Amino acid sequence: MYAIHPPWFYRVLSPKYLLCQVPVRNKVAYLTFDDGPVPEATPMVLDILVNFKIKASFFCVGDNVRKHRDIFDRIMADGHAVGNHSFNHLSGWKASPGAYYNNVMACREYFDSKLFRPPHGRFTPGQYFVLRNDFRFVLWSVLTMDYHPAVSPEQCLLNATENLSPGAIIVFHDSIKSKEKMIYALPGFIEYALARGYTFEVLSPEV
Repeated sequence: MYAIHPPWFYRVLSPKYLLCQVPVRNKVAYLTFDDGPVPEATPMVLDILVNFKIKASFFCVGDNVRKHRDIFDRIMADGHAVGNHSFNHLSGWKASPGAYYNNVMACREYFDSKLFRPPHGRFTPGQYFVLRNDFRFVLWSVLTMDYHPAVSPEQCLLNATENLSPGAIIVFHDSIKSKEKMIYALPGFIEYALARGYTFEVLSPEV
């Protein structure tokens, strides 16, 4: 089994500091992408978004931005939002609060954003408290599971469409591992949402 939604105890934290779903009633959704930028996947995502004329939010790994600055610059030039995803995709369960803080701040050396998504959604209370005044944590309401080896491309699409709701934050991954499933599911999900009257907006610290 796998979890589409974040654990309940994350959802009871103050939305001022941690966001799982944007509190709106109208049909607005928030597409997000984790783990890029990488040349094998991110440009394909950007081309799809241009084709549909929609914007998204990219949670970028600092070391990938360092290695692929041209792709990051295209993300910005295309009008998308960006968020911090640590410097090298560090799991919060494997680091002290101090080491975790330093890793997140190392990402900040390559671009500045007040949005932060913990890799794997994993963080400890200590890490949360040392970072929450610098960042707004952003998790998700819908995890497509495009990276999971047991999830087919078709199931990935169903995970997204069957859990769409106003204010939903949907996670895809612009990574090598997820590319094939993501590229299959993303256009179908966008078409599904648009056909049902949804629009897409970017995340900001103020939503």
